[in-house]
Amino acid sequence: MYGTTHTRARAAGAVAALSGLVLAALPAQAAHAATAPVNTGFESGATGWSTYSAGGQNAASFTEAGGHGGSTRLSHWSASAYEVETYQYLSGLTDGTYTLSAWVRSGGGQNAAYIALRNCGGVEQRTDLPPTANGDWVRLVTSVKVTGGACTISLNSDAHAGEWANFDDIAFTPGSTGLSVRGGDLSTLPKSEAHGATYSDASGRSGDAMSILKGSGMNYVRLKVWVNPADGYNDKAHVLAMAKRAKALGMRTLVDFHYSDAWADPGKQNKPAAWAGHGYSALRTDVYNHTYDVLNALKAQGTTADMVQIGNEINGGMLWPEGSTNNWSQLAGLLTAGADAAKAVSSTTQVALHLAEGGDHAGTRWWFDNAVAQKVPFDVIALSYYAYWHGSLAELQTNLDDAASRYGKPVMVAETAYARTLANDDGLENNVATASQLVTGYPATPAGQAANLRDVMNVVEAVPNGRGLGAVYWEPAWTAVAGSGWDPADPASGNAWENQAVFDHDGRLLPAAGWFSHR
Repeated sequence: MYGTTHTRARAAGAVAALSGLVLAALPAQAAHAATAPVNTGFESGATGWSTYSAGGQNAASFTEAGGHGGSTRLSHWSASAYEVETYQYLSGLTDGTYTLSAWVRSGGGQNAAYIALRNCGGVEQRTDLPPTANGDWVRLVTSVKVTGGACTISLNSDAHAGEWANFDDIAFTPGSTGLSVRGGDLSTLPKSEAHGATYSDASGRSGDAMSILKGSGMNYVRLKVWVNPADGYNDKAHVLAMAKRAKALGMRTLVDFHYSDAWADPGKQNKPAAWAGHGYSALRTDVYNHTYDVLNALKAQGTTADMVQIGNEINGGMLWPEGSTNNWSQLAGLLTAGADAAKAVSSTTQVALHLAEGGDHAGTRWWFDNAVAQKVPFDVIALSYYAYWHGSLAELQTNLDDAASRYGKPVMVAETAYARTLANDDGLENNVATASQLVTGYPATPAGQAANLRDVMNVVEAVPNGRGLGAVYWEPAWTAVAGSGWDPADPASGNAWENQAVFDHDGRLLPAAGWFSHR
């Protein structure tokens, strides 16, 4: 089902496809009733917790050694197929919004495995367990509005024989969670449309891709901008046009400055041709003027950028060699020039600094420690996270949690994606997301793609103190269409990404798009 608030009440069809069977409705009250949960670390066995199974499989819920924070955990497991719920009923609550937090592990494969808040006066809220590996624990959250003073904490499994889940360190506290950024990078959409790409919703009704995605819950459009691209796309004019479309749909914009004529990423940060002979001092002026020019034009047409990235995946710096991390003072000067330009246009535009390697805790800490030491101004920490390359969900969580706490800034995943098939739809092989790169528990299927996006968003939502802003899916509408390929200088180049779009080879919307409704 849809994790946290967005799942629970919504999209019953997609939920059934992803979560399998739902346990039967349970009694609203159990033996234990208090205003706060007890034995939340299961150190006293199952004391205070009740078990229910429609099939009489209560023994599938038990405590055993090996906890997250203490010595004991709750486990769900059976040698035969089972459905079981472990729960605690709370009463005498003050009406308001509450958040359930739990540390979990799972072998994956269940029809459903989730934490939930139910019988709280409204629709049940739940968050699904991700598959985990190497003994990793992941913290999940889910929120509910309590009316009537009562609520049930619920830990659930509907599993095949031998499948398992662990739960520990439960917390139930006042407050809510949610994601304010549920975005997609639609930079390539104008080029794809110009070359004949077509799109339809899940029911097969033709429409505009941006509108279809907005209807699925997407609220942010990320747009990269190049200085003088060979094909004329991803330039200032196209960013302006796309921002108008987004604004008309009530969507926000994130402008991603590459400071290059083509792709900038950890492996290449090439200067634009027009700046090729410029030294550090001139480059600072270039960065300021280019950033100001694009953002001021957006403001002038009534589409002021909501957020801006000063550089794209700048782990090694930008505008090499002058802006390399080998010379942090110069890199800081370039970043500050871009940030200053953004704030000069609009003080409300959030400035993000964006790195790749979302699971690289040490690398992220090293980079941002340097940025802070150099007094680079920024509002948001943005990381790319692709499960093929960037570590486990637990490593992503560790990095996000630490960055948010250490620097006192909100964090987000600025790029993520996953394969929904390994099949190729054009002349360029899909060398991203090959069979050897897939992550256990996430097959290259529409359901596997949806589950991966769900779990990434759930990890971001669990960042403490509400500092997890959300996630942006990279190029969800970049389907295979001749002429809209990787290389802006080669019209015949293909697309190695179409198997990761959230539209299938026929341009029909896939279940992963339902996760843009995650609130």
